[in-house]
Amino acid sequence: MRADLPVLPGPRLDLSAPDVARAVDAAALLSDRTRAGILRMLRDGPHCVCEMAAALGERENNVSNHLARLREAGLVRASRHDANARFQYYERDEAAIKAAGDALRGVLG
Repeated sequence: MRADLPVLPGPRLDLSAPDVARAVDAAALLSDRTRAGILRMLRDGPHCVCEMAAALGERENNVSNHLARLREAGLVRASRHDANARFQYYERDEAAIKAAGDALRGVLG
């Protein structure tokens, strides 16, 4: 069923452009399969690079590069393991994740 559109006297040229910068940034980060996979894995708790690389079938240096992008965006943070400082574990910043989701919902909502 098609809705009838209102008849307007002319084009509305006074519309202001919406601010979608945060949504575009979030979408760009999620558009990569590896970064999306990392964020999904971290939803279940912290993981080290070697665990994520094995699960995703990627090289560790590739996963590290993607993690650097996610860290720059503030979506993940890293900490050293207490028992073995050799391993760095990554976790999601849930407040930043929520803000990115809100930005995307603002466009898609």
